[in-house]
Amino acid sequence: MGRFEQVNGKVITAQITPGQEVLARRGAMLAYTGDVHFAPVHGGGGYGGGMGGMAGRMLAGESVAMMVAQGQGTVHYGYRGLYVTIVELDGSGPLQVEADRLVAHDANLQSTIVMIGQQGGLRGAARSMATGMGLATTQLHGYGTAALLSHGGTIAIPVGGGRPVAVDPQAYVAHVGQVQVDLSASIGWRDAVGKGSGEAMQLKLTGQGTVYVQASEQKI
Repeated sequence: MGRFEQVNGKVITAQITPGQEVLARRGAMLAYTGDVHFAPVHGGGGYGGGMGGMAGRMLAGESVAMMVAQGQGTVHYGYRGLYVTIVELDGSGPLQVEADRLVAHDANLQSTIVMIGQQGGLRGAARSMATGMGLATTQLHGYGTAALLSHGGTIAIPVGGGRPVAVDPQAYVAHVGQVQVDLSASIGWRDAVGKGSGEAMQLKLTGQGTVYVQASEQKI
């Protein structure tokens, strides 16, 4: 896997070696040392889920272009001065993240497209559309490392113990582990903030894992 290290809150490094490539959002490479080569990722390239992942992103209306770093060296990554959080995947559960918040990940991780609120069927999908947060997220499977973007940094909140964790959809960044997500209306929040507010909706997470929440409701 690519070894990611935090340089500061907004920059990470990735160690690139032969057979251990890193995929990153186009425009995220800041600097590199060594014999490193970069190439755009195409649907049939075998990275990030291949054609299936590409088709899923097209259906979801997502167009986050990715580049693969190959060779031997060290690459510095960052994006528009946003905060970067490193997440390790140990195989115990997938990482699910909004596509525009995924800045880099090990190329060996497999990606698929999943729908927020899919546990609620068609009604869940309709609620997702109503929030304006989008339907599709990228899910990464396997062992490796990923890096996430956020406004103001993230907090990692454990999910478990039989009690759900409620998150504002606009503050949600990602979750990892065996976690189920449902999008639902919150009567209490609706009364507090007004019927026209997006905060009338909330994500409810149950299971075992971690949810990452940013310190802002601002979108990427």
